[in-house]
Amino acid sequence: MKTYTDIALEYVEAINNANVDKLYSLMTDNHLFIDAHDNNVIGRNDMKQSWIDYFKMFPDYKIEVQDILEKDNLICLLGYASGTYKNLKNNENSNYWRIPAAWTAIIKDNQVSKWQVYADNIIVMDIINRVDKCI
Repeated sequence: MKTYTDIALEYVEAINNANVDKLYSLMTDNHLFIDAHDNNVIGRNDMKQSWIDYFKMFPDYKIEVQDILEKDNLICLLGYASGTYKNLKNNENSNYWRIPAAWTAIIKDNQVSKWQVYADNIIVMDIINRVDKCI
């Protein structure tokens, strides 16, 4: 039998593989996603499209989990997030970012009902703004 942590890590693995269909299968119908800026997406259909769009922006997006805390069905993951904006790499690799981050997942019926991201995305936003000015 899968533990709550197993399900959260399976979700991370699907993110790291940009496997949107797997992510979709791991979300509850009324899945709630909250990003680091407190923006919400409700429902797995809308979230599936959000993941598709996000992976277009950051095709190599990865989550590195270093620590895990579990309390009942609440899982907290601590580590790093990284990616390259629009996969536009240059000699200095200035479109690549890696930042400390945390995620919480609430697991219900072997699916993720809530996924929340905690990170200071100022570096990411600076890269997006700089690159988009040049395009």
